[in-house]
Amino acid sequence: MKTKKIINDGANAVDEMLEGVLAAHSAKVFALDHSPRSIIARDGPRPGKVGMVIGGGSGHEPSFLGFVGKGLADAAAIGNVFASPPPDPIIECTKAVNNGAGVLYMYGNYAGDVMNFDMAAEMVAMEDIEVRTVLTTDDVASAPADQRDKRRGVAGNVFVFKAAGAACDKMLPIDECERIARKANDRTFTFGVALSPCSLPQTLKPNFTLGEDEMEVGMGIHGEPGISKEKLKPADAITDELMDKILDEMAAPKGDRVAVIVNSLGSTPLMELYIMMRQVKKRLDQAGLALHLSLVGNYCTSLEMAGASITVMHLDAELQEMIDHPCDCAMFRAG
Repeated sequence: MKTKKIINDGANAVDEMLEGVLAAHSAKVFALDHSPRSIIARDGPRPGKVGMVIGGGSGHEPSFLGFVGKGLADAAAIGNVFASPPPDPIIECTKAVNNGAGVLYMYGNYAGDVMNFDMAAEMVAMEDIEVRTVLTTDDVASAPADQRDKRRGVAGNVFVFKAAGAACDKMLPIDECERIARKANDRTFTFGVALSPCSLPQTLKPNFTLGEDEMEVGMGIHGEPGISKEKLKPADAITDELMDKILDEMAAPKGDRVAVIVNSLGSTPLMELYIMMRQVKKRLDQAGLALHLSLVGNYCTSLEMAGASITVMHLDAELQEMIDHPCDCAMFRAG
């Protein structure tokens, strides 16, 4: 059975989406004439500033292009649905935001992204552009804690990009921008649950199956297998299962502060997300942790997948400053 989408031709969905993004947000971003998959911030790149390039596959909106703007990313390279951007748009983004202080690459830890961003870094190095790379690895379901470097980057991208973007916007040197990005990633934890599949615009077919009363705990944002299939539970029980793992691994002392994202994977409505947020706050109170910032909504989606993820960042004074730093992007604002 085919799914229903408001599209024209699935093969053109990404490029037509980009046309719509540029029509809606032309005051914030533009595409390079010679590289339409390279989205650049109008207000961001400037002399002496470390440039920040993010990117990844389409279908996760507002990630990644929605986080391009003043105070966050200077550019995003856009791939096809659930596919890494090729090296060319990454290279063109890099050149567009290079202002002599180096460029920071940030993206989720997926093989295709690693290969293509690494190729781009090698190419721009021939033009004497220094690139540093920080991978996001916040998905606690995707590998054990002692193999953090193998984990995927999911909704925690938002906080990690936010902290790094603030460091760049504050005109810190590239060593400091890289250090803060790595620190932010090390202190960010995400765990999610899927209730129903998504479908690609080209196929209009579900990319996995779940029973009517099943949920998959720990599923990835491209439909990667989770850690268990379980009977669907009430919202509080789902939230507790996710928070148990996050709080156990984060091991934050009482009195510390955190930032939280309750993220829809695409079709889960705000009503359900806020029901989860209610329980998240209860769990933080029980753990003696202060909630400094909460974001509830669509931040890192998987097309129309039903489900949600919870992200918790363990703040210190430096990360709190970076999270609070103003930004003004196409689809995200703070401060």
